[in-house]
Amino acid sequence: MVGNLPVMTTSFVGRESELGAVKTALTAHRLVTLTGGGGVGKSRLALRVAEQMRDAYADGVWWVDLSNLYDNRLFTATVCDAVDLLDHNPRDPVEALGEWLTGRRILLVFDCCERVRESTRRLVDELLRAAPRLTVLTTSRRSLGVRAEHRIEVPPLSLDDGDSGEAVRLFRDRCAAAAPHVTLDPPAAAATVSAICRRLEGIPLAVELACAQLRESSLAQLSERLGSRLDTLVDETVWPKRHRALRTAIGWSHELCSPLERLLWARLSVFRAPVEVADAQAVCAGGPLGAHEIPGLLERLADQSVLRRDGARYRMLDTLSEYGAMWLAELKEEQTLARLHAAHFATVLEEAESGWLSERQVAWYTRISDSHSDVRAALDHLIAEDPDAALEAVGRTGLFWPCCGHLHESRDYLERVLALDTPPGPSRTRALWALGITLTLQGDHEGALRVGQECADAARQDGTPASALFAAHTLGLTHLMAGRPQDAYEVSDHALINHSTSPPSGAPQLCCMVIRTFAHSALGRLTEAYEAAVGLRRLSLQYGEHWARSYAFHQLAFIDLLQGRPHEAERNARAMLTSKHNLNDNLGIALALDLLTGANAGQGNGVGAARTSGTGNTFWRMLGHPNHGTPELSEVRERWETQARKAAGDDAYDSAFRAALNDDAEHSLARVLQGSPSS
Repeated sequence: MVGNLPVMTTSFVGRESELGAVKTALTAHRLVTLTGGGGVGKSRLALRVAEQMRDAYADGVWWVDLSNLYDNRLFTATVCDAVDLLDHNPRDPVEALGEWLTGRRILLVFDCCERVRESTRRLVDELLRAAPRLTVLTTSRRSLGVRAEHRIEVPPLSLDDGDSGEAVRLFRDRCAAAAPHVTLDPPAAAATVSAICRRLEGIPLAVELACAQLRESSLAQLSERLGSRLDTLVDETVWPKRHRALRTAIGWSHELCSPLERLLWARLSVFRAPVEVADAQAVCAGGPLGAHEIPGLLERLADQSVLRRDGARYRMLDTLSEYGAMWLAELKEEQTLARLHAAHFATVLEEAESGWLSERQVAWYTRISDSHSDVRAALDHLIAEDPDAALEAVGRTGLFWPCCGHLHESRDYLERVLALDTPPGPSRTRALWALGITLTLQGDHEGALRVGQECADAARQDGTPASALFAAHTLGLTHLMAGRPQDAYEVSDHALINHSTSPPSGAPQLCCMVIRTFAHSALGRLTEAYEAAVGLRRLSLQYGEHWARSYAFHQLAFIDLLQGRPHEAERNARAMLTSKHNLNDNLGIALALDLLTGANAGQGNGVGAARTSGTGNTFWRMLGHPNHGTPELSEVRERWETQARKAAGDDAYDSAFRAALNDDAEHSLARVLQGSPSS
């Protein structure tokens, strides 16, 4: 199915009436907001509704998680990322979103809007006007205040007597998972469960936290302690009174944690995304908390439902993270942890750059992608507190963010950092390089050329080979994308002659080799281009890296097609596609699908060409790329389509093309990847 709904890892209990009410509301209103206090189950209800209503939205159900945002700066970029809109144009992202949604029947779910309520309100209002077939479901502790909004207050779970109440059903379900040894069937136990659920006011998160304590406490102990706390806790200064039961459950869970578990809980609140064990050790260790103790403590917190396991990582719900942040402030460690967090992810970027030219390259792309929210938070902190470190870190994103489509964010951070008062040097040159390639990929060739020339001037002042190669790469890429292959060849060739090393010293040298290879083929020097691509592939294989190798395969496939070798072209195009998919490089995926289309057309497989072309157009549509690659590809694309239509017939071609175009991008791509070269 089209969309990106998260996978629910625990069972959904109850809410039959609320499910019906929300689904009915979505058929009558274009904007429905689920409101209610923290922990009441708004997100779970929204997700369940979205799952059950998938078939009603032909163009997909898309989930936008806003829980990791703490201000409005990255709001629009987060929404674009969630719907796989990696727009390469320099236009306003809101305009791109509106255009992408126009004409599509989509359900867009915004989860946890309270921190960015005003931005959500403005965006939703604009999108509903721009896209008449769009429906929006939001969850928030307060309504958005949009005129067309239909608000549904999400109540706690029902508290009917006996086992029929939803809160009791949830308690039984979670108890079976957390403490299967606990027997709940005897009448006395059943009465105790009902009493506990009433004390917790039927709030799902409170019930789940209480159940987690049954691993080490009896049912009677759980009831006694909760009763005692609810009778004595009267301080209403932290959260509103209506959240008393949840605060009690969280506070009691906090008290039952060991001192080190409480300390780790507080320190983990600094993270913006699911955390890896190594990240937690690097950021949270210190004082009485040893790094070697953290893996076991993470497991203990997960057993107590403070954390949720997310593969090999751990996620904390935003309500529990807020509680941890409150205690972090009480400990007066906010600034210390923010500084440690920023320094750690700056180090991650440094290690990723150092490991780029190696067999761990794909792993580093995955690492930076998984850490995206935390890298952004680190950069925000460094921009405010340490401009020189911010400059060093932001330039290193140039190897990862533009490749993976984060162009608007890349441009925003680079321009902000370059506007700071920082000294000239290799770090500033590298940041100018990253901004230059970002502008080029957005189609702003004039701005990219200006930044590229500034980068070249800075490189001459630096006097380092790496700076010279970075500058040559950004200028060469701009010339290539703007249709000036001779200029691209000259600038890259000059830099490689004067500054390359054997073996290569890092990424900028391979980047320049790619530009020179592309320039050869764009100039019609196919023999030189083929030899350069073979050499680049050989070098890449020695290192085990994929980025440069994928572009070597691109050139080999392209030249194979021009010289009438479609079978060889298909093998090389598929090799490129696999590498680009491993790197999560959607621009490269789109280019590889174009080449595969040409290979299918050249072999007389018109329907196959139509399918790969439809899938490719899905990716180009996601990217909004102004040129669909380098200029010389436009003419041959038309030739491939003519060949394919002739082989398949117009009706069969159009049918296969539309089916692929309207399919989910990842699903359609998976089908292509599972195919094999034609015999």
